[in-house]
Amino acid sequence: MGILSFVTFAPLAGALAILAVPKERTKAVQAVALAVMGVTLLAALYLLAVFEPGSSQPMDALPMQFMERLEWIPSFNIHYAMGIDGLSLPMVLLTAFMSLLSGIYALNITKRVKEFFFWFLLLETAMIGVFCALDMFLFYLFWEITLVPMYFLIGIWGGPRKEFAAIKFFLFILFGSVFMLLGILALYFQSGRSFDILELMTRSHEWPLQFQKYVFLAFYLGFAVKIPAFPFHTWLPLAHVEAPTPVSVILAAILLKMGVYGLLRVSYSILPAGFEWFLPVFVVIAFINILYGALCAMAQTDMKKMVAYSSINHMGYCMLGIAAVSATGFNGAVLQMINHGMITGALFMLVGVIYDRAHTRDLTAFGGLGAKLPVLTGLMTLTVMASLGLPGLAGFVSEFLCFLGAFPAWPLWTILSVSGILVTAAFFLRMLQKVFMGPLNEKWAALPDMNARELIAVGPLAVLTVVLGVWPRLALDIMNPTIVFITGMFPDMFQLVKGP
Repeated sequence: MGILSFVTFAPLAGALAILAVPKERTKAVQAVALAVMGVTLLAALYLLAVFEPGSSQPMDALPMQFMERLEWIPSFNIHYAMGIDGLSLPMVLLTAFMSLLSGIYALNITKRVKEFFFWFLLLETAMIGVFCALDMFLFYLFWEITLVPMYFLIGIWGGPRKEFAAIKFFLFILFGSVFMLLGILALYFQSGRSFDILELMTRSHEWPLQFQKYVFLAFYLGFAVKIPAFPFHTWLPLAHVEAPTPVSVILAAILLKMGVYGLLRVSYSILPAGFEWFLPVFVVIAFINILYGALCAMAQTDMKKMVAYSSINHMGYCMLGIAAVSATGFNGAVLQMINHGMITGALFMLVGVIYDRAHTRDLTAFGGLGAKLPVLTGLMTLTVMASLGLPGLAGFVSEFLCFLGAFPAWPLWTILSVSGILVTAAFFLRMLQKVFMGPLNEKWAALPDMNARELIAVGPLAVLTVVLGVWPRLALDIMNPTIVFITGMFPDMFQLVKGP
């Protein structure tokens, strides 16, 4: 077994091991789950340690490392093909890291603990698999598997409307996945029965524009629902509000990134003509995501729903960076995926800390918590400032790169999109003012500050938010060689953004 297979399937092995533990032994279940998540993160860190960012191979397709390839279903030319590069490695690391921290936060789950961690570990395997798969059939298989654990995690451990939220999530994502499957089949037959992603990249110049347009739209529907891009976003706020805190963290930190990753790995790299054709519409959708998401967030009084709508806003920045079709914009988009995963994951945990104590998320119900809960207030302030793009924190760097990359190509839409930062600052500062400032509401005078479990879950995210804000090269040096390679794959295309 290769190292990528180990990283991918270690959580699945842990999930199966949990099935052998009696459900009454909740401590043992939790210990097994956290141990497996920890081992997975260590293996992912080993990948980082031996990864060679500047490594290149004399091949037309994208250079990959740690590749594994086995015949799987020969009659359909399907292979078990895995590999990573500077685009997928950061996402594998983020998935392993956020899964462990979410698992630590989930130690407060008391209902059906065995089943919870079983589904949680299965979800981790599926998410890592999406970022490692180099066969379209395998990619689609992992993509679809993420649906099932998330459906049960929301539908069983969620809030009052959990069943409706779970069904809505499932139907929306399945709707997009059906079109993506049609796109995969179209590529398979057009290419002469190949599911190999690297081979499909090298043959993109063979396919006519009309074919690429239709197949691009099929893939776009699958990825756009996951991002979520307007107007396919309506499942997200409800899913976030009803999901338990650890599941909200994974949903925001990882699942949304699968859509952006798919746009870069598949839509751009395999269907460049279709991608270029769609760019004028895509940049408008990015702007709508940025401003509309921010305005919807500003209208909320439920803190969790506000953070959920802010995710729609922040994913718009990723889309704007992608619309630039430049190394700067793509670097900004990928870095924004990482930063948003950490920052919004921390925000959901901190909102969960408040809800666990007060059993309400209503902004208007609080006041003056800053003096009573200084640790929570400090971490919330730091995370909020990172989310609204304060220089010196991680959120600023990625948003700046997205704007810097997009401006030469789309100056008007970039200028308009900057307004999203102002609205984001307004609703986050309003939240800080209403919840943590002013006189203390005596109803909450007995609330305790954060405990050790919560600090262990949130603390590393706060530290990395500062570290990546001050030293973004820590991530960019890993990503940039691959991004430069990707943006140079089609030198004669994308005149729309590069000029004649």
